[in-house]
Amino acid sequence: MLQAGSVQLLCLTASSGVPLFCRGRGSSKQLPFSVIGSLNGVHMFGSSQDAQICSTATEGGGRVVWRVFQDSVALIAVSSEEGAGEPYLRRLLDNVFNCMVLVLGLDELSRVKNVERLKRDLRSCYRLIDCFLESGGEAIGDLTHCADCLVSPDSGVLQECLDAFTRAAESEFGCLLADGRVVVATEKWWRLAPQEVVLLAFLVRSLASTSSRDCPIFLPQGSPNVPHRLLCFQLVPGVDVCVLCGPTPSLQSAESELVGRFWSPLVEPLRNCVGLKGRCFLGPAPRGILGLLLINLDSSRALYSVQLSQEAAAQDTLPPERRRELLRLFYTLATTRYFQGEPHGEKCETQMEDFPAGFSHEPLQCYLAAAECKCFALQTPQHQLFLLTAPTLPTFTLRTLATRTLSTLLAQTGKTTRN
Repeated sequence: MLQAGSVQLLCLTASSGVPLFCRGRGSSKQLPFSVIGSLNGVHMFGSSQDAQICSTATEGGGRVVWRVFQDSVALIAVSSEEGAGEPYLRRLLDNVFNCMVLVLGLDELSRVKNVERLKRDLRSCYRLIDCFLESGGEAIGDLTHCADCLVSPDSGVLQECLDAFTRAAESEFGCLLADGRVVVATEKWWRLAPQEVVLLAFLVRSLASTSSRDCPIFLPQGSPNVPHRLLCFQLVPGVDVCVLCGPTPSLQSAESELVGRFWSPLVEPLRNCVGLKGRCFLGPAPRGILGLLLINLDSSRALYSVQLSQEAAAQDTLPPERRRELLRLFYTLATTRYFQGEPHGEKCETQMEDFPAGFSHEPLQCYLAAAECKCFALQTPQHQLFLLTAPTLPTFTLRTLATRTLSTLLAQTGKTTRN
């Protein structure tokens, strides 16, 4: 049905099963209509018999996940990728529906009056949906639902400038992004739901590279039916400043009167953000680490990188793409099998391993030794840290390395990962 290494995403009306769109990743062609009809028919038959079909696995290693939103839109994910397990596919479906709400609003999706019109309107979501389908690069927020952050040595002056710029734009919601990662943001921006912060970062990444953009958007949790304006300005290549606002100011007046006045003096600090080149902070990471993911569970912010230093890249044969894949797989394994706490109380529906059921305590550390790498994870009441190391590193040193790395990162990054 699918070639190896492919993911297909299907969207249909929940009541009648009319296909709305089909998007894919990988080399497979779009699924035949007969297959789409069969997948939807199985789910609809189960619903008519009061049986909820959530997912299934095929003999060839594939997986199918179903989910219905607002009793009006059905999403189906079909995957033949080795690393695309049920937790990832469930989160993908959740992200895709929120993409649709972000662009069209909840009313448009929950009250489908004209199917053909909805099909046309959904085309405006394709670029954003494809960003989530093609995820796996320098961002991991699609999987963690935490904002991907970047720590700049000039964060103090950038924060002051952003606050002043946002006030001048008659707003309290502002954010500075470098390659889709949050450098600084206003206090009100951080009060948005974590998934909304992730969605807005992906949206800016999906937009065409122009000097300014004015997009009507809906906030899936904060304002699903009343649109806001998202103003985006490219300050230097790879760095954008975004403001959520009302009818004023106009895009032209904000660009001509505000952007240059506030941001021209900070060209060098802005370029320094892009100069990190895939790393999330300037300070050196401890030797032996090929990749890391640090999550603040309280604030839902994350630091994520597999390009910590040129020295580490020269000593390791794993390409960055494979490191990202391995770190994402290890994060999924640890958070669905061992670590029960996720940001803001989110719970994965995947079953935990049998052994925690008989114990009153929760695992605080876990590790994995494989042919390609070794991984170690630890969690505290406020943080989770996931490390990817070379397979030659002695296993007994992983715990000490992780503990020292967490202390080092918190000292280097300051309030980005503490608050």
